[in-house]
Amino acid sequence: MFDRLQAVEDRYERLNELLSDPDIVNNPKKLRDYSKEQSDIQEMVEVYREYNLVKEQLADTRELMEIEKDPEMFEMMKEEFNDLNKQIPVLEESLRILLIPKDPNDSKNVIMEVRGAAGGDEANIFAGDLFRMYTRYAETQGWKVEIMEATPNPSGGYKEVILMINGQGAYSKFKYENGAHRVQRVPATESQGRIHTSTATVACLPEMHVEDVEIHEKDIRVDTFASSGAGGQSVNTTMSAVRMVHLPTGVVVSMQDERSQIKNREKAMKILVARVAEKNRAEAQAEIDSTRKSAVGTGDRSERIRTYNYPQNRVTDHRIGLTIQKLDQIVEGKLDEIIDALILDEQATRLANLNEDV
Repeated sequence: MFDRLQAVEDRYERLNELLSDPDIVNNPKKLRDYSKEQSDIQEMVEVYREYNLVKEQLADTRELMEIEKDPEMFEMMKEEFNDLNKQIPVLEESLRILLIPKDPNDSKNVIMEVRGAAGGDEANIFAGDLFRMYTRYAETQGWKVEIMEATPNPSGGYKEVILMINGQGAYSKFKYENGAHRVQRVPATESQGRIHTSTATVACLPEMHVEDVEIHEKDIRVDTFASSGAGGQSVNTTMSAVRMVHLPTGVVVSMQDERSQIKNREKAMKILVARVAEKNRAEAQAEIDSTRKSAVGTGDRSERIRTYNYPQNRVTDHRIGLTIQKLDQIVEGKLDEIIDALILDEQATRLANLNEDV
């Protein structure tokens, strides 16, 4: 483990040199890649250096204790030695966790697609509730939320809403929301007071840059058409709406949220690149549940990662068997308790696999 940590520290120092090299500074792609690599390993290097410092202090204190004649000074040194010694296993555990291979997309912005699924109007209303929950959570993290595209439901909520959430590490938190979410409650339209079960699906895609994905301009067909729905006098009079089709994969993105065709093209391209990247990953790793197709599923009531039970103020995450009686707080965006538990579970699994490999 410590050989690997030393190699990481050596690489960190090398990256410091590279990031000061004028040739790198003038190369935007290399500058971005090296800066990201350095940022990804910075915490590990800092903890490793702290670990080495504590080890040095322990050795120095031990040497002083061996020659100290004053009983009072000896006791003070012994207390300091014990305090330092307690830090070692804590730092070692932190280093083991930091050595767990990270998802390379964790630091990226995230594109979230929330859709009503099984349950008619109530499913769309629930999709709106999830949209509001995620927006509030993002705000508590200091992240910026931009609505890329939205199809409101006449009875409330959304048939579909696509968000771009900009913030360091946004994907690392929101990726756990990938899948079908189930709600159990009495709909506002229910006259008999019966509890209904509905679902909405959430897809979380890391934002990708065009240069990170093999997409050629010749492989994209772009159609323009007149916008429909709310939008003032320009609706149905200007060809501002855009539909992009990636011919090799069949991925389709339609965008009409903006009145400007240029802005709609920019938004559509961001979503297209993210979806193509995700589709490529899904085909390369069809057995992994985190791919977009398997994670979102059909939206059927039997497929779910989480249940929101309003009568009992209960939220259950079925992947880790976690139940919390705080639904009222969670739907207001207080998702930390659930997300932190999912992160710990993933870390424990990866650490177990890492130990098996060793």
